[in-house]
Amino acid sequence: MAKRDYYEILGVSRNASKDELKKAYRRLAMKYHPDRNQNDKEAEEKFKEAKEAYDVLSDEQKRAAYDQFGHAGVDPTAAAGGPGAGGFGGASFSDVFGDIFGDIFGGGRGGGSRVNRGADLRYNLDLTLEEAVSGTTVKIRVPTLVPCDTCGGSGARKGSRPVKCSTCGGHGQVRMQQGFFSIQQTCPSCQGRGEVISDPCPSCHGQGRVRDHKTLSAKIPAGVDTGDRIRLSGEGESGENGGPPGDLYIHINVKPHPIFERDGNNLYCEVPVSFVTAALGGELDVPTLDGRVKLKIPAETQSGKMFRLRGKGVQSVRGGTVGDLFCRVVVETPVNLTKRQKDLLREFEASMSNGEKHSPQTHSWLDKVKNFFEEMKF
Repeated sequence: MAKRDYYEILGVSRNASKDELKKAYRRLAMKYHPDRNQNDKEAEEKFKEAKEAYDVLSDEQKRAAYDQFGHAGVDPTAAAGGPGAGGFGGASFSDVFGDIFGDIFGGGRGGGSRVNRGADLRYNLDLTLEEAVSGTTVKIRVPTLVPCDTCGGSGARKGSRPVKCSTCGGHGQVRMQQGFFSIQQTCPSCQGRGEVISDPCPSCHGQGRVRDHKTLSAKIPAGVDTGDRIRLSGEGESGENGGPPGDLYIHINVKPHPIFERDGNNLYCEVPVSFVTAALGGELDVPTLDGRVKLKIPAETQSGKMFRLRGKGVQSVRGGTVGDLFCRVVVETPVNLTKRQKDLLREFEASMSNGEKHSPQTHSWLDKVKNFFEEMKF
């Protein structure tokens, strides 16, 4: 009976990558392995067939020969890895299952020291409102872990090298078998490195990294606000065993301002207004982040009145329109009056014969209070 095409067996195209070949083989191996299909000859044959196809196609030289000459270009017995054409060479289900766990947890089957990405760092940065609105560049000093200069990050004393871990054989993982399930765990002897250091570096004590500080120049874009986060790629802690560094995240906190309060893109402030200006009207100099502007106060302005100055707020770091500045008028009661000033106020009050006409809010409020007491029958 003629052999089936290896690519057809695995269900992949002829230009499939190594990863695609591996995934296809594992899927078939998990499905047809004899440990999961007791006394099923058909499943065993399909497993052997998939194993043979993968052994050939996963080897670049054998794959090239197969692509050019077909089955005649490869030796099925050698490709199978054991006696008999298509044999699975003693491979157990735990080997296949273990390969999958190895890829997930970083153990692998190729040995060698496990590479870990460095940890991310957080830096809390306080800014004034002016700095947050206009943007700035700051110098920050960050504590971090950096590769040890003495050992070059290997963790071993200069002139020596780490050796393969005898417990895990350099895989960084150990396997526990339960039936046909295989659970892979980090090796307790080397903590997943795959290597042990018998003669550690005196500077880093075998860690390969030492604590240090570094000064960075960080550009803060205009419009940031409390809660915003800026990422500096690769400025975190260095990785283990030459792994990539982590990132540094700058968390923004805008300090309280003596005049303005920020709410999104808008600014708010209170503007004290004299009794006379509120009654007769006038103009006031109002501060903004761009400088002073004139605010016109119309006659008979009541305390709490809100005025909007368009475009005098903040433009968000994400873009869009500039917010507004809202000025809340607070009418001030005169203090430290002289006798003459008090007499004038009493004379002024007496001249207001029709109180309801001059103080409509007061009389409206008094009417509401009167109705309340009548309804409650106090």
